[in-house]
Order: sequence, then structure tokens, then C-alpha cells
Amino acid sequence: MSEQAAPRNSPVHRVRNLDRSHPASSRIPIPFPLDVTCVAFRPYFDVLRDPCEGPMDTKDITDHIYYPVSDRKMDRGEGVYLYDEDGKRYLDCASATFNLSLGYSHPAVIAAMKDQLDKLVHLTSSYQSDPINGLVQRLVEVSPENLTKVHPKVSGGSAANEGAIKMAQMATGKSEVITLFRSHVGQTMMMTSMSGNSFRREPFPNLFPGSLQVPDPYCFRCFYGQQKETCGTMCVDRLEDFVDYASSGRVAAVLIEPISGNGGNIVPPDGYMQKLRAFCDEQNIALIFDEIQTGIGRTGHMFAAQYFDVEPDAITTAKGLGGSGAQVAAIVTNERLAGLPANHHSFTYGSNLLAAAAANVTLDIVRQPEFLANVTRTGDYIMERLDDMKRRYPAIVDVRGVGLMIGFEIAEPDGKPAVKLTNHLAEKAMEHGLILRTSRYGYGNVLKIRPPLILTMDQAEEICDKLENLFLAELAR
Repeated sequence: MSEQAAPRNSPVHRVRNLDRSHPASSRIPIPFPLDVTCVAFRPYFDVLRDPCEGPMDTKDITDHIYYPVSDRKMDRGEGVYLYDEDGKRYLDCASATFNLSLGYSHPAVIAAMKDQLDKLVHLTSSYQSDPINGLVQRLVEVSPENLTKVHPKVSGGSAANEGAIKMAQMATGKSEVITLFRSHVGQTMMMTSMSGNSFRREPFPNLFPGSLQVPDPYCFRCFYGQQKETCGTMCVDRLEDFVDYASSGRVAAVLIEPISGNGGNIVPPDGYMQKLRAFCDEQNIALIFDEIQTGIGRTGHMFAAQYFDVEPDAITTAKGLGGSGAQVAAIVTNERLAGLPANHHSFTYGSNLLAAAAANVTLDIVRQPEFLANVTRTGDYIMERLDDMKRRYPAIVDVRGVGLMIGFEIAEPDGKPAVKLTNHLAEKAMEHGLILRTSRYGYGNVLKIRPPLILTMDQAEEICDKLENLFLAELAR
């Protein structure tokens, strides 16, 4: 039978007459015969209406993106560097969103994902698979010894934190959660409710009840007006008062970032974590470490819990676990928090096989002693250089960090937080080929240095030299 002619300018006619030499049309998949004209396929054909049209203008695109974006358009990334469409190179001290532990496009991560892509992309978590089995085994091996259970059916840090809270509530029979001032802990409604920043809670009237925020161990600006050398970690001692007078007396968990991620890179003083662990044990409260940012080698240890030499009841991990940007997360718990039924906390895109393949390679690389030692070496070098700059630039009032989780605080001459100057420095850093992020979504006065963990000593020196040039231009006035 001869092929019936399609009406001119119909969807089928347009598909049949695509210019296959055009690069756009050559990428268009046609998974069914071209003479199919049923109504069901017409929307598919309609999207092919003008295959030779170019992409929408970048300026027009920004009108349709829900949130503000920079005018800069990035083209590619390699290692610790990001390149814009004009070819300018930036050393990324934010590791994208603090999640590229192995930098942009790490070849081992990309190869693992491509290999898995040819086998199986998605599988219900009811069945076993090599990528997920491998991820569970590796996470148990690199976590504190008391953590032996892995819940991989979460796909981001917020969901991991919520799951750990549910586990604590079920295990203790209690409901409330303590978090710290300035803490981030996530973006979902439950985690927003537990944020240590009022500006994050203010727009939403129906927040999750049963959380209370307490002073963080911010020694440089101590809530209690104490000195670190003599206070005896009052921020832990006073927790009992909060439980007695500010809660219902039914606190299930303390959820804490061992070093605050978004809140200003606050590093607790010696003894704080041990004292907090003892307090939680006395009160039958689960201690949960939100290691979304501090985990996977960021502190020179696999987890900050190991740096602080304390065993929490659970660790949540995400971000850096994906190596070069794979979306993966997990909850690692002790036996005490085991037993939450899967139907209470299980997400479609948790336990993703592509992401697990990336995570397995990432863990194999990061766990190597020499890799972690390099994180410590490069971090120590940057801290030393920043301490030297602090002596020469009065606006830099404090430098703090562990490994490659570093922050430095900017203040006015009277000592008050210099939020406007902090944001200005981050903006001007781009002109020096450096990507910096500020604390508290631009409401804070701390600049953060958290480059990919593959940073070499030469690149650490490059960061510091660029910072020196930035400060000469903006602070030496």
C-alpha cells in the first residue's frame, strides 16, 4: 500500500520533512511510525513544530525561572574549576552547593554512572541490587562503630533529617526536637520549622510544632557573654533549663550540625560534644548529627563525629556523598533507632542506582588515608594564610574551621557584623576568579571556603592569593 500523503504543514508532514542535517532535528527521537496520525500523538508532533528555531534568549529565560539567577551563564566544570560561556575560569570555593566533594565531572564518578546506566537506572527498593548493597556496606565501614543500620531510601538532606527524627520519636516515645540557633537542617516544612533563623520561619503560619532552638556554641559571640577559656561550655549546661522550662518535657532528639553549615561555620569548643552526648544519655534523648555538609571527608575525617570523637545515635549524609553531583542521601543509625517501618519514610527516588554507583566510587576514593590527610594539609594551609590576613585586615575578625570546612567573619569597626560588606566581597570575588558563598543566605557575615576535597596545595595557594588580591582591592582603602 502506498503511503498516504500527509496534509501540508500538519505535524506528520513536518516530521517527515525535517532537515536531518540540522543538529537540533538529528537529536529528536521518533519512537513510532511517521504515518501515525491519531490524536494521541499530535501533542508529541507539535513540540517538533519548528526544529530549526534556536534556544530562547537567556534574558527571556530568566523571566520564567521562579527564583533570581545570576546574569552569568556557566558552560562546564572540571575539577575545582567552573567555566562560563566566555571561557573565564573560576575556582569554586563553594563546591557548587557544597556537594561536589570530588569536584566537577570526576572521571571515576562519571564512568561509574555511565556503566550503571547501561545496566539498570531505577529499581524498587523491595529488591536487592549491587549498587545499594555496596553503598550500605561502605557506609557501615566508614561510620562510627556504633552505627550499623543504613536507611538509603531518601534522596536529600532534608528527607534524611526528617527520617532520623521519626526514628528517634518512635524509639523514645517522645516527640520534641532541639536544634541550635542559626542552624539550617533543611528546606522542607518540618525542617524549616526547626531552623535556627527566624527569617526562614516568618512567612509560613502552619509550621511543625514541638521544636525549640537553643544557643549554639558560638564562642566568638557567646550568647551568655562568657569567655571560651572559663565558661565550662555553659551552652550545654543550660540545656536542662530549656528542657525543664521551654519544652513539654518530651524531647526525643537533639539535631545538630557538628560544624554549622549555613549558620556561619561555627566550630564547637573542646569538650562540647562529649558533654552534649552525656546530657542526651542522661535525658534519654537521641543525638542526631546532621552531617550533610560536614560528612564525606570535609573535616579530614569521613565524618565530623570521628573528628570530635563522639558517637551519635544517627548520622545523616547527602551532598558530598554523590562525588560530582549525584543526588543521594542516607541515614546511618545505631540499633536503638532501628525499626521504623519503611512505609513511614520511603521516597521514590531514594536508593537510586545511578546515584548509588556514584556514591560507591566516591566513598572508595575519599576513605583513603592519603586523601583525607590532603584535606587536612590544604585546610591547615588556608587557615594559616587567613590568620595572617586577619592580622593585616581589621575587617576580618575571626577565622575558624576544620579541614576544608572554613569560614572567616567580617565585622564593622565597632565589632558588629558587617553583612553588607560580606555580600559585597562575595560579589567582587567573581571578578578575581573566585566563587565564595556567604552565611545565612546573605543575612550573615561569614564568608565560607569549602572547595572540592581534591584541592591540591597549588590550588590552595591560588585561593589564598586570589583572596589577598580581593582584600587589597576592597579592604585596604
